[in-house]
Order: sequence, then C-alpha cells, then structure tokens
Amino acid sequence: MSAAPAPFPWDDVLAAALGGLGWTPETLWRATPRELAAALAVRFGAGRDAPSREALAALMAAHPDRT
Repeated sequence: MSAAPAPFPWDDVLAAALGGLGWTPETLWRATPRELAAALAVRFGAGRDAPSREALAALMAAHPDRT
C-alpha cells in the first residue's frame, strides 16, 4: 500500500504570493502554477547562479545609481 500524498501547502503558497511577491489575491488566483513558479524563481533566485564579479561590475557600470 502506498502512502497518501502530502496535502497541498496552501499556507506556503499564500505567504509566498501575497507576502513575498506582493500579489493581490486576484492575481494569485488568475495565475497558473507555472506562472507562480516562474515568479517565485525570479523573486527568490531559485535555480539561478549569482553573477560573476565581472558581470556584476559591467551591470553596475551600465546602470549606475543616481545621486
């Protein structure tokens, strides 16, 4: 006999979308699971490597902070 699947983590999804992403409830409910996953990956860096020092320096030179 196989184990029952874990319940869907609604509390985690709501906290991530409404708190972490700043989405409204309407935005969350209109999003597909794939859209939510992509937004979380962009916001929290899942699956991404940090840029190299050279890449970061190039970005900073191309887009300097305004004083």
